[in-house]
Order: sequence, then C-alpha cells, then structure tokens
Amino acid sequence: QREFTQKKAFTSWINSVLAKRTPPSVISDLYTDIQQGHLLLDLLEVLSGQHLPREKGFNTFQCRSNRENALTFLKSRSLKLINIHVADIIEGKPSIVLGLIWTIIFHFHIEELARTLACTYNQPSLDCSSAVDSSPKASRSAKKSAKIKERWKMSATKALLLWAKEQCSLHGSISVTDFKSSWRSGLPFLAIIQTLRPGLVDLEKAKARSNEENLKEAFRIAELELNIPRLLEPEDVDVMNPDEKSIMTYVAQFLQYSRNLCESEEDMQEKVREAVSWLAAQEKKLAKLLVDTENETYYQKCKEMMSFMEAFNQEKKPFLPVLSSKRSETELCEAQQQMREEWDKLISQINEWKAKLDQMLPSPLDGIEAWLQEVEHLQAEDLPDLQDPFKAVFVFREIIVIFKGLMDCFDSHLDTLQSFKNKDEKNMPLVLPEKLEEMKRRL
Repeated sequence: QREFTQKKAFTSWINSVLAKRTPPSVISDLYTDIQQGHLLLDLLEVLSGQHLPREKGFNTFQCRSNRENALTFLKSRSLKLINIHVADIIEGKPSIVLGLIWTIIFHFHIEELARTLACTYNQPSLDCSSAVDSSPKASRSAKKSAKIKERWKMSATKALLLWAKEQCSLHGSISVTDFKSSWRSGLPFLAIIQTLRPGLVDLEKAKARSNEENLKEAFRIAELELNIPRLLEPEDVDVMNPDEKSIMTYVAQFLQYSRNLCESEEDMQEKVREAVSWLAAQEKKLAKLLVDTENETYYQKCKEMMSFMEAFNQEKKPFLPVLSSKRSETELCEAQQQMREEWDKLISQINEWKAKLDQMLPSPLDGIEAWLQEVEHLQAEDLPDLQDPFKAVFVFREIIVIFKGLMDCFDSHLDTLQSFKNKDEKNMPLVLPEKLEEMKRRL
C-alpha cells in the first residue's frame, strides 16, 4: 500500500514539474519510464535550471549514458545515493526508484522551500551562519560537512512541520504533530487553505463532516483555487498509518504557494497589469457570447456557458495570487483598485447570466430551482442580533415556520427531479446532465 501511494504521489509531482518544460514531458509508469534516463534528465533540468549532458538516441548504450549522467549530477550536488545503482534503475526496482525520486523531491523541493524558513524557526540551515564552520580547520572537515548536511536534512522536515503547525494554530484546536495520522481528518489541509486564502472553506462545518468528505473538499479546493496538483486521494490519507513522504511532498506545495504570494512589489504590479488586461478580455468575450447565443436554445446557451466557465476557471489560475490579495482598499494602488473593480464587475455579470439561465429552465425544473434558491437563502441568512430574548425567540420561530413550509415540498421536488425525462419531442436533451446532477446534490 505504501509503495502504491508513493508511486502515485511521486508520479503526479513529477508530471507537475515536467509540465513546466518546453516541450512538456509526461511520465505514465514511473518504474518503466525512468529506465531510459531521458525523463530523469528532463526532471533534473527543470528543477536545477541547468542544461545537462545527454545522448539523444534510445539504444542500450545511450540510455545507460543518460542514467549515469543523471546520477553523476546528483552526486555533484553532494546527495547521498545509498544503494542506488544504474542496474537497479534499469530493472525498475520499485524500492530503488522510489528512493531515488524521494531523494530528488527532498533536495530540490522540500529542502529548498524549508531553507527559507530555517533561520526563522532557529533550525540549522546551510544558509545560517551558525551551521557553517568558516575557520581554517574547515578545510579538513569533510565529515563535519556531511554531519551538517544530515542535521539540515532533519531540520528541513522540522521547519516544514513548524510551518504547517503555524498555519493551523490560527484556527483553534486543529493540531499537527507529524506528517502521518495528524492529517487523517483533512482539517489541517483545510486550515492551511483558510490561512492562505481566507473564505474558501468553512472550518466549523468541516468539523462535523467525515474524514473522507474533508479530504475530498481540501484536495478539490487546492487544485481548483490554488492550482496545487492533486497528489493524493482520501483513501491514501484516511488510513491507520498514512505515508509520511507522500504527505510531506503534498504539504510542501502549500508552502510553495505561500512563497509565491510573497513576490516583490515590482513583480506584483506587472501581474496586476496582466490581470487587468485578462479581465478586460474576459468581459469582451462574455459580452460577445451573450450576443451570439441570444437566439439559441436553452440547452445550447447552457453548453456555451459551461464551455466559457471551464476556460475561465483554467485561465484565472495564474492570476489567483493577485486576485485574492488580502490588502484593504486603502492599501491598494490605483491599478490594484481597478483590477478589483473589474473582477467584481465580471463576477457580477457571470452571476447575472447564471441567474437568467436558471429562470429559463424548462418546467417543472424552474420551480424546483426557485425553491432551492429560497431554501439556500434562508439557510445562509444570519439571525438578527436581538438583545431582547423574547423577540429573538419570536423571530426564530417565524423562520422555523417558513422553513417547515418550504420543506413540505421536499419529497415531491425530489421525486420530480429523479423521474424527470431529459428529452424533448425530437429526443434531444432539454437540460445539461451536469445541471441536473448539481440540483440533485443541492437537494
């Protein structure tokens, strides 16, 4: 089970790195694809930013040369490759391949990220003056250097854990003590998301949900809103003894996201300008779409809207750090204020379009949609803050009566939705299947 989880998580992580390459590379089966050495060199080139020597062909000798080049490069970075030999990679031995990939992940991903935290948390880092012996004796201290490296390796894990604890500590009693069972409930993942992007999750609701539901929600939001690749599935974490290395690899991506938020002001301003330009283009695209689909059927309008939203959600990912800026209005420069106004305007237009489409639903779905919205609005509405307890009880009872009245229709709406025949007289679909599924979920 541990090998299976690591293989899946490491493969996803590698592919997220290789996607940055030009042209992108992809690994399908970690054990076999790594054997030729070409993809291993691709990975190391992206991670190091260096151009590494390689053979272009795929015969036995060229592949062996590429594997040797990869291992030689890793050794040049003072990485210990214990019991990792070219022959083992050729055979695709799972334990050896996973060990090699973990060494690469730890050095190029986790260590590099945790290095930025090490001095903050008073951990020995290769960049901290306390960790380096600059005396004349240092020239004869190869063993001492290795010990420092080992100390740093332990502290990189500790620094990442302390960072995770710090993010979770902002949300009450969510405790993180390791990279194993502490994450099983899914709450630490959700807490980190809430810290990085306030408002994306409801932690109080999450505390009442199952581990599986929380893990699903955390991985979904991280992928959709933070552009963090989904390395794990709920069943990988919600077990007695989850795999530590896979969880560390995934958590490090959240640290990477937080580092990306701390860009220089100049870079931020450039991204703001790009975001404003993108928002203007999206607004034009939406306006054109509304005109082009004016005389289309309801089904076709919905199809076009779904296509627009899929592209919109994908294209907005690079702009999320600037679009989700936590600065107040007074702290924003003119360009950032313009960007926020453009964003609010576009979202308002999209919501207005969605509302119009909901009103155009064919009967009896239009009535069920209106009922759903009324119930959801009532559930989301805060109770008035009344000092008079008798008045508060009266208002609360009124709301309960309204709610009970609405819920009298629940069974009939559910039956109608489940038995709805999604075909017109020409045997064509009336409504997108995704819309029906969405309504069923909401019910």
